Amino acid sequence: MKNSVLVVSAWLALASSPALAHHGVAGVGVAGLKGPGAPLESAASTVLPEGKALAYFKVDDARYRTYDWAAPNAKYSRFTMLGLGYGVTPWFSLYAFVPYNEKIDEAGGQNSRGVADMSLLGQIGFKYDQGFKLIPKNESLDDLEDWHFSVFGGGTLPTGDANHRLGDGSIDPGKSLGFGKPSFSLGLTASKMLSDKLTLSFEASALRFREYTYDDGQRVRFGAENRFNTAISYRALTLPDEKFRLDPVLELQYLGLGRDQEEGVGASATGGRIVYAMPGVRAYWQNMSFALGVKTPVWKHLNEADLQQGAEGREKYRIIFSASLLF
Repeated sequence: MKNSVLVVSAWLALASSPALAHHGVAGVGVAGLKGPGAPLESAASTVLPEGKALAYFKVDDARYRTYDWAAPNAKYSRFTMLGLGYGVTPWFSLYAFVPYNEKIDEAGGQNSRGVADMSLLGQIGFKYDQGFKLIPKNESLDDLEDWHFSVFGGGTLPTGDANHRLGDGSIDPGKSLGFGKPSFSLGLTASKMLSDKLTLSFEASALRFREYTYDDGQRVRFGAENRFNTAISYRALTLPDEKFRLDPVLELQYLGLGRDQEEGVGASATGGRIVYAMPGVRAYWQNMSFALGVKTPVWKHLNEADLQQGAEGREKYRIIFSASLLF
């Protein structure tokens, strides 16, 4: 991008946890005092500037509804993530992240805390301007109004303890700190400035897991995940002298979860479909970005819904906060 445009990068990562799994999908976004906005959590289309690095921090705090039939109840889960990205070329970026997961039950339950599987991701950015082209080294504000796209892919490495033992010595795959084997993700994004203030963003992505046999003999394969997200951001406030920008954002997320497989058979009370709504704000200041949103399920169709708790679709709400620094 031209030096006249202040570039601030926002790492947008996703970490969530159904009854028998905990996952991560990731993407990135870049915005300036002028030019396109970015979603709160979903992947955006812009890659990192060449030769620039990005430090990232995110917290996803999920509070669950509780039910008399479930004892103990899942009280909350908190997913914290640290990440580092680097712009290898103007159109290709690499990222690495390390998550820290906490899954807390009500009094008497079995809690888990610890560093989970690290993940690696690559992203290729391109745009449409009289044909599809890789992102060039410099883009004017007019260039930023073109349709922008990206393809991203990667996976997790089995660095976390998949056989993490709870307080009573048991292994609960849904509370483990790793998948035991690599998982794989692939996604596509698209974004377009609808006006000088409005930006529309789309993401479609998929995450797949492999079967793993735990030390206690359990054989589990977590259900496939498919996501389709859209967001619209509005550049409401710009203070050029302070290098500050504030964007209200509304994001809608669709999540399709396949059934978990236990001993090769579909597990009861797992999987389903959920639509989340997340209003929030993203602020840019100098070379930093901050995002805050409240995410709630607005529609759901869960398999054996009456038996699911502590899973996607059963949240009261999720608080999503992220901060990033470009250097």
